[in-house]
Amino acid sequence: MNLLIIVIIIGAIALFVLKNGNNGKKEKGARTPITGKRPLTMNEQPMFIRLIEALPEYGVLAQVAFSSFMTAKGYATRNLFNRKVADFVVIDKNFNIVAIVELDDSSHKGQEDNDAERDALVNEAGFRVIRYKRTPDINQIRSDFGLR
Repeated sequence: MNLLIIVIIIGAIALFVLKNGNNGKKEKGARTPITGKRPLTMNEQPMFIRLIEALPEYGVLAQVAFSSFMTAKGYATRNLFNRKVADFVVIDKNFNIVAIVELDDSSHKGQEDNDAERDALVNEAGFRVIRYKRTPDINQIRSDFGLR
């Protein structure tokens, strides 16, 4: 009988250790070190520079949270865009949004449905989306913005 109790206690302890011990693995939700990174990817950097060169009459903002240029009353609707970020937001001198510019580099392959959903949200908020697969030349950007 004592042997049975000892086996049960050892089994319970082993189960507890296996369940709660992390054996060198990071626990889910455990805090990890914070590290810095560049705000623009290597593909976005030349696009940002090109937008500034092509559109001197406008301002160009990079990596802008959707929640900074759209809102909704209900949480369910806000959750549709709460954690989304626009690559670039082009604004006029009065800080009105002229267009949202997205760079659809290779990271967007297979994401066309997600991109269409994002565009629909931006359009619903009353803004235009301009998408480029690669950094266009200055004349193309100016033409897309109706400038010469």
